[in-house]
Amino acid sequence: MTKIITITMLFIFSLMSAQNAKLTVSISGLKNNTGTVKVGLYNSEGTFLKTIYKSLSSEIKNNTATVTFENLPAGEYAISSYHDENNNGKLDKNMMGIPSEDYAASNNAKGFMGPPAYKDAKFSVSKDSKIEIVF
Repeated sequence: MTKIITITMLFIFSLMSAQNAKLTVSISGLKNNTGTVKVGLYNSEGTFLKTIYKSLSSEIKNNTATVTFENLPAGEYAISSYHDENNNGKLDKNMMGIPSEDYAASNNAKGFMGPPAYKDAKFSVSKDSKIEIVF
């Protein structure tokens, strides 16, 4: 009986871990190695660019950076990232509200007269994945 319970528990735990994925984000095209890259992961259209689901930052080497989000449930996500050149922890903007530091989104989505739309930046994660973002 103990053997059956143990096998059943191992099966349940393997199913639970199979539902979580790892997402590696490679960022290239940064103009220099100064500062850090901040990466925000969003899990819905309603929270995109408002409330970050998870965030990571990375040092820059050879004008590239990489972050890895662990234990993500399968689903739909979008990423917004920026080059925090002065390491002040925020995307700097000029007097008109236009970003003065470089930024990019997943799928290399671009906005027209504003930030990119969620529908252009969204992607699905169902297993370990890798995406690339070019600044």
